[in-house]
Amino acid sequence: MSYLFEPAPVFALEVEGETARYPVSRIFCVGRNYAAHAAEMGNEVDREAPFYFTKSPANAVHSGAVLPYPPGTEDYHHEMELTFVLGAELFRCSADEAEAAVYAYGTGLDMTRRDLQGQAKDKRRPWDIGKDGEGQAVLSSLAKVGALGDRRIWLEVNGQVRQDARLSEMIHDVPAILVHLSTLYHLRPGDLVMTGTPAGVGAVVAGDTLEGHVVGLPSVALTLTEAE
Repeated sequence: MSYLFEPAPVFALEVEGETARYPVSRIFCVGRNYAAHAAEMGNEVDREAPFYFTKSPANAVHSGAVLPYPPGTEDYHHEMELTFVLGAELFRCSADEAEAAVYAYGTGLDMTRRDLQGQAKDKRRPWDIGKDGEGQAVLSSLAKVGALGDRRIWLEVNGQVRQDARLSEMIHDVPAILVHLSTLYHLRPGDLVMTGTPAGVGAVVAGDTLEGHVVGLPSVALTLTEAE
C-alpha cells in the first residue's frame, strides 16, 4: 500500500524487563478523580461514576521531553497522574476481570492550557484545545507490578513539591474506572488510562523542570523552554 505522505510513527512506551515496546492506540483521561482537586477548581465530584476526556497518541511525548512553552496560552498547568495500560480486551467487565486485564503501570503529566479549558467550559464547548495540544500528554515507561496499595503520588517543579497525595484518595480506583469505562467502549490492548490528578495543580513557565513520581513506578519528567 502506498501513501500520499509518510504516516506518523507509532507512539510506544518502554516496558521494564521487556525488549518489545507497548504501542499506545488510545488515551482515556479521568476527570475530577480526587475530591481535593475538584474543590480547588470549584467543582463538585460525581461519586457515582467517573467521567472522561481523551488525548491523542499523536500529541503524546516520552518522559524527559524538552518542549517549548505552548502557543495560545498564558496559563499552562501541570497535572500529575498515575497511568496504566491494558493487556486484554474488556467489555462490560467485572472488577476482577478489570484488575486482571491491567498489563502495567506508569506515570504521566496531563498538561493543560487552563485558560483555554476555562473558556471552553464557559461556552459549554469541548475541552480539546485546552487538553489535547502537542506535547500535552507526557508519559513514562511502564512497570509490571502487583497490587498498587496506598502509594504516594507527588510532583516537583524545580525541586519544590507542588502536588502530594496518596492513591487511596482517588474517588474511583483502577478496577472501578475500567468497570465503568468498559460499558462505554470495547477496551483492548493499546488503551492507556490517565487516572486523574491530586490537588495542588498550578501554572508553570519557560525554564521550569517538572518531575513526577509514584512510589515504585517509573517517574515522568518534562522541561519547558521559551515559546517558539
